[in-house]
Amino acid sequence: MDLFKDLFFINSTTSKKALRSFSKNWTIVFTGFAYTLLNIVIFNLINLLFRGVLGILAGFAAAIVTSSLISNYLYLLYNIIKYDNFTFEDFKEGFSHFLWKVYGVFFIAWLLSFFFGGLGDLFSESVTRINMIINILIIIIFNPLPEIIYQKGLSPWESITYSFNFMKENWFNWLLPNAIFFFIIYKFTGNMLTNIFATHLSYNFDISLIGILKYLIGQVLFSFIMIYRGFLFEILSTSTRRKRSYMKKFYD
Repeated sequence: MDLFKDLFFINSTTSKKALRSFSKNWTIVFTGFAYTLLNIVIFNLINLLFRGVLGILAGFAAAIVTSSLISNYLYLLYNIIKYDNFTFEDFKEGFSHFLWKVYGVFFIAWLLSFFFGGLGDLFSESVTRINMIINILIIIIFNPLPEIIYQKGLSPWESITYSFNFMKENWFNWLLPNAIFFFIIYKFTGNMLTNIFATHLSYNFDISLIGILKYLIGQVLFSFIMIYRGFLFEILSTSTRRKRSYMKKFYD
């Protein structure tokens, strides 16, 4: 199977699964409101509680909270991809399910940023350009990390190395549909999704009818894309092009 036939087969199969699953689990769209509200309330509490000497703990608390919210969203996606369903109980359990895996990835990312920050100091004249290149590489190489965390039983470091190997083998089949989808979101909402662990679209609190409608449609697109990514990753991570060529005979 050549590259473009493989691309078509993968995405036609993924589209059918994602559309069917999204139609059953469309309520995930409204988790965006929950995460927005939780972010506002919890981070205001952190700013209120961690003052003065305790300010040194604010960063740790913020990282735990952020990891917990991401864990929650990934657990919902896990249930959708694996069981084609999620419940309120899953929402309650999700805050801790992948917490330490997400936090572990963030901690490794912090160590790497500290290392690269030191390199940047050595090349201060080009630090802005170096940082931009590093950020682009992070977005590309580690783009499937959310799916790796909730679909593969790997440690934080293993997840990072798996992401590198996965992208080496599947960069075309993974990046092209993702680039198209996120370009559509950008054109429609103005949101440039550079955070690979995004759990929802940012809400700018435009309470006009157009503003609310635009946010809702954007959140629908975002939710569908995340389900699509889940099924796309499942196919790519459990098959090779040769295997998919063989599988295609049963779909034709």
